[in-house]
Amino acid sequence: MKFILRVISLVRLTFFICLVVGALGILGGILLIFHVAGDLPKLPSPLSRIIETPQSLIYASSGQVLMSMGERKVVPLAMVSKNFINAIVATEDHKFFEHHGINKLRTLKGLYVTLFSAGRVQGASTITQQLAKNLFFSFEQSWQRKFKEMLVALQIESVNTKEQILSAYINQIYFGAGAQGIEKASQIFFGKSALELNLGEASLLAGLPKSPTNYNPFRHYDRALKRRDIVLGRMETVGFISHSEAQDAAATRPQLYSGRGDAGSGSYFIDALVKDLVQTYGEDVVFHGGIRVYSTLDTRLQSFAQKAVKNGLGKMDTLMGLDPKEKDRPQGALIAIDTGSGAIKAMVGGRDYHTSEFNRAVDSRRQAGSGFKPFLYYTAFQKLGLNPGSVMTDQPVSIPIAGTKDWEPQNFEKRFSGNMILKRALTWSVNSIAAQLVAMTGPEAVTALARACGVNSPLENVYSVALGTSLVSPLDMAEGFSVFANLGIKHKPFLFWRVEDAFGRVLFERIVQNQKVLDPALAFQVVDMMKAVVDTGSGRTIRRLGFKRPAAGKTGTTDSFNDAWFTGFTPSLCVSVWTGFDKKRKLKDNRGVGITGGRGATPIWTDFMSNAMKGEPERDFVIPNNIRFEKVDPVTGCAPKVGEAGVSVALKTGQTICGEVEK
Repeated sequence: MKFILRVISLVRLTFFICLVVGALGILGGILLIFHVAGDLPKLPSPLSRIIETPQSLIYASSGQVLMSMGERKVVPLAMVSKNFINAIVATEDHKFFEHHGINKLRTLKGLYVTLFSAGRVQGASTITQQLAKNLFFSFEQSWQRKFKEMLVALQIESVNTKEQILSAYINQIYFGAGAQGIEKASQIFFGKSALELNLGEASLLAGLPKSPTNYNPFRHYDRALKRRDIVLGRMETVGFISHSEAQDAAATRPQLYSGRGDAGSGSYFIDALVKDLVQTYGEDVVFHGGIRVYSTLDTRLQSFAQKAVKNGLGKMDTLMGLDPKEKDRPQGALIAIDTGSGAIKAMVGGRDYHTSEFNRAVDSRRQAGSGFKPFLYYTAFQKLGLNPGSVMTDQPVSIPIAGTKDWEPQNFEKRFSGNMILKRALTWSVNSIAAQLVAMTGPEAVTALARACGVNSPLENVYSVALGTSLVSPLDMAEGFSVFANLGIKHKPFLFWRVEDAFGRVLFERIVQNQKVLDPALAFQVVDMMKAVVDTGSGRTIRRLGFKRPAAGKTGTTDSFNDAWFTGFTPSLCVSVWTGFDKKRKLKDNRGVGITGGRGATPIWTDFMSNAMKGEPERDFVIPNNIRFEKVDPVTGCAPKVGEAGVSVALKTGQTICGEVEK
């Protein structure tokens, strides 16, 4: 009996505790609601005004508007195909017509993930809540923000019909390819009004908002169809269509509208910028968050870059005897970086953006050939104690490689010239000496140095890396060479200076930071050698074409003539140019002679730089305090004989020539 009374007492106590905890929870919830209610955004009336978010704008460095994003064409719900309405509801919120703004089960799931998964914040994402999100111009992801969205969603539901809510939603969602809202999406993708969409077209469009970039049917048609099939499956599951209707629609391949193409930006630079922004802020913020983006693009330099690539490739067509109407013609890329900050001032990713949007300046990776040698020479100076006046022998080389035949690189001219100083070896781009150097330093040291300078593409730790056999992009080369231009200071390239929200509040502002990665004196020695490449070596076409300013750089030509490069710089601007076919094919003139970097890429570089540097004060590269210049014989590395001019080499304090100790 005592045991039973004890149990009853425990039950009563437990019940009382539950009542107290429940009451405290309710009270806490009420207090929380009152606390945040005063900070909630005002609900527009009518609700359709919720989609009047300002357009996102991208500005050039001059303040000129380059592009606006988020233009909408609003249509009433009655002017939208029932197929699309069913498709978007089934995909985004199949309980839309049953709940009052919040899906309780999905809310509990989101709350669980938020509370118990570190670093993750997940919302319930009903259509009403997604619409409510547009009233918030703070892009933080927090439980407080999600809670406010829930309260606004309840408010929206209390004063609007489901039809009004759905109409506002489908007129503001982003579908990709510049399409904001269902009417514009229908016109861009299918060339018809939203009312005319059939089931196959409607289900394809309903699948795009999840990831407009990844499912863009103009670029990823098969991927978009797979997403479309998921939408059809959802429609069948919730009872909007029958199994046979789903199968029939899945068997179709909707015809995309050819009149608008991708409705892209028309700019390789803007495409790269938008991609960067989306990765940082997400598509919702970028395309209809009303943000202001202040880019690094210099429209004057961009115009020069586009003309230089177009003219240069046109001359190459003539040189190769190609008909302008041929589809398979050489492509080109150019990227220009401000050496003092890392700001990308100009970018051309191909012959014609509207023919091919593939950005070869950033996304293409090709062999750099001898253009990679400056990284090798710096490594040799650092690791081996050599200098530009050190002597090596241009001779046949055979380097044993375990498990395969020996590596026996050949010079471009197929001949050997005997002894020479390293400055002349780089100026003439002698492969045999480069091979000997990498055998002494090891390829790992060369790739490590290149990575430190900003070459981000994967590099193979093989001996041939010294001759540029690893695949790199023009962006890699421009970033890496700009470190030499800065005498060892690295700036990571970037595309925008500042981002503001719709009210002018700064979300991000760039602060340029200097990172020292090279010894200034050794870097200057390499720069001085690359100046000789431009003045008297493989890049001397630059001087012949009339560019007289102090400049340094290196040509690159692959063994098969598939790629022709020139990456060069003045003290203020570093520019990399690549030319070649997209599908590997030899660059040969109409006489069958291979086109080198000196013939294919340097004219484009020179054309651009001659215009880009107009009006800029002329200045030379800063000479570090611990550098001196000596005249040496280019063969012996010793002081030249009486009456001979010799070659000037830059020596660091403590370095010697011809075995003599510095006086």
